[in-house]
Order: sequence, then structure tokens, then C-alpha cells
Amino acid sequence: MTTENEAPDAAPAGAGGQPSRVSGQRLIAKTSVVSGMTLLSRILGLVRDVVFARFFGASLVMDAFLVANRIPNMLRRFFAEGAFSQGFVPVMARYRERHDHEDAREFVDAVAGTFGLILFLVTLAGVVAAPLLVAIVAPGFIGEDGRFELATLMLRFTFPYLFFVSLTAFAGGILNTYGRFGVPAFTPVILNVVLIAGAVLLSPKLEEPGMALAYAVFIAGLFQLLFQVPFLMRIHALPRPKWGLQHEGVRRVTKLMLPAIFGSSVAQINVLVGGIIASMLGVGKISLLYYSDRLMEFPLGLFGIALATVTLPYLARQAANKSYDEFADTLDWSMKLVLLIAVPAAIGLIVLAEPLVATIFYGGVFTGDDVRMTALALQAFAVGLIGFSYVKILAPAYFAREDTRTPVKIGLIALAVNFVLSVTLAWYLTRIGFAGSHAGLALAISVAALLNALLLYLGLRREGMVRHGKGWTPLLVRTVVANAVMTAVLVTLHKPLSWWLASGIFERISWLAAAILLGVAAYFVALFALGMRTADFRLRQQ
Repeated sequence: MTTENEAPDAAPAGAGGQPSRVSGQRLIAKTSVVSGMTLLSRILGLVRDVVFARFFGASLVMDAFLVANRIPNMLRRFFAEGAFSQGFVPVMARYRERHDHEDAREFVDAVAGTFGLILFLVTLAGVVAAPLLVAIVAPGFIGEDGRFELATLMLRFTFPYLFFVSLTAFAGGILNTYGRFGVPAFTPVILNVVLIAGAVLLSPKLEEPGMALAYAVFIAGLFQLLFQVPFLMRIHALPRPKWGLQHEGVRRVTKLMLPAIFGSSVAQINVLVGGIIASMLGVGKISLLYYSDRLMEFPLGLFGIALATVTLPYLARQAANKSYDEFADTLDWSMKLVLLIAVPAAIGLIVLAEPLVATIFYGGVFTGDDVRMTALALQAFAVGLIGFSYVKILAPAYFAREDTRTPVKIGLIALAVNFVLSVTLAWYLTRIGFAGSHAGLALAISVAALLNALLLYLGLRREGMVRHGKGWTPLLVRTVVANAVMTAVLVTLHKPLSWWLASGIFERISWLAAAILLGVAAYFVALFALGMRTADFRLRQQ
């Protein structure tokens, strides 16, 4: 499906041709592009969350919005970058490898028409059934405090975001298959900009300020979809929607997508279970979990998701060509990079939880007690950061080979563990009168993520898709020592929470920035002092 105006990232093989070749350097370059765009999005996302904290805090209004926004976002993992992308990208890669331009165009048109109509019907049903959905997702809202009615009204405006963002993800999947990773990675910036504008400019003018956030979600979804259109036109890949449920490619995507709907979204379902229980723990608990989760998602989105986004098309291409040695090398390379980044990020979040929350969120209606409770949940979430990161690259290794059954089975186990731990910890911590009972929900989600990653890894080992070379033993030793050095530096720089709350914003930012920079420097200096070099992370030319 290559046009005269488009230079592919790797020479695609035609039917019976030679396998596509991609170097580690090119993967690193693509990951850097996505990471750069994702960094911009995450920074704006952080600004957005600061605005939320200052304007709405951990309040009834914020709880209502988070529930109204969570419902379409959970379904988004099913219809957008979760299950759909995991099903669409491998099949799209197969069409680019083994079919001509017209066949690939016909496949894209059929997916656009079929997928679009189904999405419209689901969106319509969601708007009509808004009260029922809120009652299911947040049963603790039912009462006289007004959270249920406000969340229902907000959901009628936020639910259409599912339609817009799912089609945006479809467009992004096409662009990613063509090696155009930057545009889809930039698209979330639009959402953050519109939400910030809604909170700052629109909310003070409304009788119900929180509705500004619901309106902003609707507008942002429309803008995100329209933003992709010119770039699809540039590569001559703008879909012409046609109904095509019987199309062979659509059937294959559906076959991969249906079980992947659960398997690729276990983490979101785990968060949803936590939200249901949190809605019963009192006003503000959902908001506290949200703010802590956003800080944990920052390093995860910056690197883990970026690496998974770039790696999946190459894994799918290698699997389509049955180049399993290269497949294993790519996966092993990704796992090393995740280890190098996720472990120190998790330790940093645990040690610096209170300084991070105080520096970023404290002020306005966000109180010192909110800082303590959010930091407690952040530490619990950080325990699972390594698991979350590995799931992002291990699950696509199954989907790239069109194996969706195994992640589903593993996801069921992880979900069951999360549910049991969530109920048990929430009940026990509430019974003993612990104010941070919501942190038990975060810890349950983290344990489930670690178990999910472990089982995915063991499955790939059994299938021979993961092969570790000699470099792993020295890598593990160096990583352990370097993290110990970094932790010592961070602990030495530690100051009590009372100091952070009493200090001015400039002083907090300066001290936190110094601690992070010195910790990062200590980590990488230790790695290089122990003999690690950038050459150790080059994926050999394939």
C-alpha cells in the first residue's frame, strides 16, 4: 500500500519476498519520536491535573467527573488503542506485506465502515443508558449528596468521546503501520489543551462549574479525529467507509479483537473494580486514587507505552514473515530497556511520593491531608509500575502472533486476584479505622499487574519466544547496584512533609528538581562505572 509519495520505514516484502528488515537504531529513533510527543502530552496532562486539583480538589464534583469520564475511557481501551489496535495492526501489517495497494485499501475501507457504525450504535446506547451505567460503575454514588445526578448528566456529554477517540485510534493505527508514529502520539495533546481551557476559562462562568469538563471532553474528541485527516490524505490512506462485516480482513480483526477486549484491558478493569469499591468509601476517595494514578502513569506513558506502540508493528511484521529469531531478539531488547527505566522510576515514586504530590498538587482547594492520602496511594501504585510496564510489551508479543486466548486466560487470573485483594484490603483497612483505605485498592491493582506480567512472561518462555542471552546477568547486577546508589542519594536528600507544605512553590520545585536530577545522575553514573555502555542496548541488525 505504498504510494509514490511515501517512503516506507522498512522495505516491505511482497508475497513470497524477503522479510522486512529493521535495525535497533531505527526502533530507538521511532521510540524517541513517540516518547518526545508523549512527553509533551504528559507534561500538559500534568498541567491539566494541577488545574483540576487547584480548581476542584478531592471533591464531589471531581468524583462525579472522574466516573463520567472513566466509563467511555474504559470502553476506549476496548474499541480504541486496546483490543482494536491489537487486532487491527497485525492484520494491517499482513496486508502491507502480502497484498497489493488496492486490497489493502479495500480492507481499510471495510474496517472503517463496519467499525464506525458499531461505534455509533454503542455510543447512542451509552448516552441513553447513562443512569444505569453510573449506577453500575459507582454504586456508592446513589444517595442524596448529588453525585449520582451530576455524574449522569456529565456522562451524556463524555460518552460520545468513545466514538471520536476510537476512530482516532483507527486512524492512528493506519499511520503507525506506515511508520508515521509522531502524529498519533501528538494527538492526546489536543485533549489536554481543551480540558485545561475548559477548567480555567469556562468553569467559572457556569452555574455548575464541573460541567465545563464534560463539555471539553466532547469537543476534544471531535478535534482529535479531525486532526488526523490531513495526514491520512497525505499518504493516500484516508478511508472511504463501507459496510464489510463479511470481509476476510474484518473477520480476522474481529476474531483477534473479541478475546483481546478483555485480555488487553485487564489493567483498566482492575482500576474500574477499584473505583466501584472507592465510590463506597466516601466522597473524595475516587479523586485521591485518580491523582496518584496520574503520577504513576507519567513514567509508564512516557516510555512503556511508547516502546510498546513502536514495537508492535515490527513484532507483527516479523511474526507474519515467521522470522521468530528476530522476533525474540526484538522482545528481549524491549525487556532490557524496560528493566533499565521502570525499576528506578518505581523506586523514585516510592521515595519521593510526598514531595511530588506536594509540589505538583498542593494549593487552592487541595489540602495537606489530600497530599498525604494521595502520596500513600502513589506509593502503592508504584509497587506495580514494573508489572504495568512489562505487560505493555509482553501482551503485544502474543497479539502480534494472533494469539489472543493466552492473554485472556492470564487476565482472568489477574482480575480475580485483584478483586479478592481489593475487597479484603478495603474491608480490613476500613474496619481498623485507617484513613488511607483507598491505598489498599491501589496495592491490589499493583499486585495484579505484577502477576499478569509474570504469567505473560512465563508463557512466552515456554513457547520459546523469549530467549535471554548472556548479557542479562551483568545487566541485573548493575541495575541492582545502581538503584541502591540512587536510593541512597534520594534518602539523604529527604525532608519531612511538614517542610514541603510550609515552603513556597519555588523552593519546593527547586528542591524536588535537584533531588530528581541528582538521583538520575547517580543512577547512570553508577551504571557506567560498573561497565555498562550504550552498545549493550543495540539490537543487532536483522
